[in-house]
Amino acid sequence: MPNIASAKKRVRVTKTKTLRNKMIKSDLKTALKTAVCAIKDGLENKEDAVILASKKLDKAGAKGVFHKNKVARKKSQLQKLLNSSK
Repeated sequence: MPNIASAKKRVRVTKTKTLRNKMIKSDLKTALKTAVCAIKDGLENKEDAVILASKKLDKAGAKGVFHKNKVARKKSQLQKLLNSSK
């Protein structure tokens, strides 16, 4: 456990940011899995699922949870999967 005040604050801030990032990542993984399953199963709401997943990817990139290139790659892979299913 840290003794210096600034180190104590860093522990608190890191804990808060870790929880926020974990929540965003979990929500994003669920949206991605839903979109991929909708595409593979041929459901009629697959476009909506892809749009929702893309929005969540953009939000995660904007908040700094993922690098912008990773976000672009994931969105591209998702769109490619959607286009190949049509």
